[in-house]
Amino acid sequence: MTAFNISVDKLFNGERVFDRQTVWIEDGKIKRIENATSNSRLKSGMLVPGYIDVQVNGGGGYLFNQNPTVHAIDKIGTAHQRFGTTGWLPTLVTDSVDKMERAADAVADAIARKIPGVLGIHFEGPFLSKEKKGVHSESLIREISGKEISIITRNDLGKVIVTLAPENVFESQIRELVSSGIIVCLGHSNATFGQVNRALKAGATGFTHLFNAMSALGSREPGMVGAALLDQNSYAGLILDGIHVHPDSALLAYKAKSKIMLVTDAMPPVGSDNDSFDFFGDKIERSGLRLTDSAGRLAGSVLDMNSAVINAIQMLGINQSRANNLASKNPACFLGLENQYGKLKTGYYASMILIDNDHHILACWIDGQEIFNKS
Repeated sequence: MTAFNISVDKLFNGERVFDRQTVWIEDGKIKRIENATSNSRLKSGMLVPGYIDVQVNGGGGYLFNQNPTVHAIDKIGTAHQRFGTTGWLPTLVTDSVDKMERAADAVADAIARKIPGVLGIHFEGPFLSKEKKGVHSESLIREISGKEISIITRNDLGKVIVTLAPENVFESQIRELVSSGIIVCLGHSNATFGQVNRALKAGATGFTHLFNAMSALGSREPGMVGAALLDQNSYAGLILDGIHVHPDSALLAYKAKSKIMLVTDAMPPVGSDNDSFDFFGDKIERSGLRLTDSAGRLAGSVLDMNSAVINAIQMLGINQSRANNLASKNPACFLGLENQYGKLKTGYYASMILIDNDHHILACWIDGQEIFNKS
């Protein structure tokens, strides 16, 4: 049994900010939170719930598709931890059945070995629209089959997200995935408003990188964007880097939809000095905050979760607490982990970060284990 405590100047528990608090942690979970005593040694800064990122393609110089191994998962996770990510889903973009199987094996092994922060896996494809494929390989986009379903529905993968285009998948198949415990997201799609709503009725509960690679909102056809903004029961990820989504479009989404969550869609340069990497035979290069392929198309991002939170404060005009919930509470609820993560409360896992007044990360804990300390 491991037990310790942390006393801080301020604490945001997911609902309110409290002054001078002591958090008691035992076996990775919060045992109790109480007012700090007069002789407590307070850490300066605010303790907040850790960030959860449901779309991480890479980091630390590693791309999950190229390195579907436990070693790569560990390196990618380590790269993101110093930016406050305490929970994440390794994300495999459209690839072969063999690569999907290897990725699943790696995630299952990482979970079994308790690699810090790994909550499951996100299969972004391969059941997508070729018209909205982005940088996904067109030759690998395909119809859903029993081979993929047998991989996706394994019971050793933690939380599983599948991004699909509803116009290319039967509603019965969506219902089958959902009944197996899979979280179905809609994206990389040219679906009509009606097709999207039928997919939502079949059990889809999320939208992958809202506005990007999906049918746009129009005057005569609301498209996937319109359906996403109108539906209040589903969650939508936003890549809030100022490049993927115009700040005012992001603000519109935030005002229209309560269940917005921040995602990074991060690629290998995050947490590394790499400015380029190979991607399915193409070269992706970084220019400032932009990643593009040889055709000039956006290819993921160099965004980290803490920058996304800071951008939310600045672009959406919201306070630290509201921005934090977009990166912690909302994704925890989306994953069905709202009773374990996303708040600092008794019985929850002690996955939390300490930030200073300028929102810089000072320290980071995952399930009670300190995994980053700036000092």
